[in-house]
Amino acid sequence: MTRTLTILGIESSCDDTAAAIVCHRPGEPAEILSSEVVGQTALHADFGGVVPEIAARAHVERLDGCVERALAVADIGLDGIDAVAVTAGPGLIGGVLSGLMLAKGLARSRGLPLIAVNHLAGHALTPRLTHGTPFPYLMLLVSGGHCQFLLVQGADQFRRLGGTIDDAPGEAFDKVAKLLGLPQPGGPAVEAEAAVGDPKRFAFPRPLLDRPGCDLSFSGLKTAVLRARDTLVAAQGGLTRQDRRDICAGFQAAVADVLAEKTRRALAMVADVGLHPSALAVAGGVAANTAIRALLETVSAQAGVPFLAPPLHLCTDNAAMIAWAGIERFRLGLFDDATVSARPRWPLDTTAPALLGSGKRGAKA
Repeated sequence: MTRTLTILGIESSCDDTAAAIVCHRPGEPAEILSSEVVGQTALHADFGGVVPEIAARAHVERLDGCVERALAVADIGLDGIDAVAVTAGPGLIGGVLSGLMLAKGLARSRGLPLIAVNHLAGHALTPRLTHGTPFPYLMLLVSGGHCQFLLVQGADQFRRLGGTIDDAPGEAFDKVAKLLGLPQPGGPAVEAEAAVGDPKRFAFPRPLLDRPGCDLSFSGLKTAVLRARDTLVAAQGGLTRQDRRDICAGFQAAVADVLAEKTRRALAMVADVGLHPSALAVAGGVAANTAIRALLETVSAQAGVPFLAPPLHLCTDNAAMIAWAGIERFRLGLFDDATVSARPRWPLDTTAPALLGSGKRGAKA
């Protein structure tokens, strides 16, 4: 399909309400005409994490206005939109449902195609939005709720090479921040403390490095941080500011080391099957961590594979990536109808065994 496409994207899978307009002319770079994101940090600050009910209500209140601003900034009306793309999962079901229902209403009322997008695919396809990266490429998707190595072979073809069997890195950052009395979201808070800490003071573990493969685990590392904190508190009656900085630095270094080594293994796995990835790409909220980015860039250079990371504002949840994934699916003729459901769980690679178990709602990842 060679026509120019302009798509409205809607994202509401967690605690960011987002809408964006993305335009793509075949043979040219994609153009983000607008990207509006309304965060909810202040709403959840007193609770030490995201409260699903509060998040869902905030999405309901903010989605209409967010879409209106995206259209206004892009200087385009709904008559200029070719389709509506929306996150249909995975995520907090209340938020996902809010965005999906709005998208269904807009698509139905304007006679527009509806495209349900997997939130993880939005992150995984971001290198094509920002750099036009050709398939295949290796993606490290590392965020608050997910951590996976994906071989991206097409807009709807994802092979999972490994992932976390418990906590995602972003989740671990949030929990460590909470343990140390730092504000949420935990990633930026821990990174700021780590920048002036000693990463060698505490001998934190590097989980699963003694096992083959690319799977990861961070729950034990989080427990080691808890024990280090409790030991200091018992010995001296509390934590000094330098104690906190050093714990953060040691924790961040451990996460970075694990991600670096597992990335080396993932690149080797791809090479072993005779594929030559066009890039090693990283996306998701934890990709905004400069120390982790720098170490991954070193690994990529050692392997002779180009390293790609999106701009920081496209690392965290946003609707531009959803609109772009919608463009990719539109060109493949992959559309949805009003019967599409919100999905709290939605693995990208449905052929791989579940990493985190499954239940009535299906595999988590």
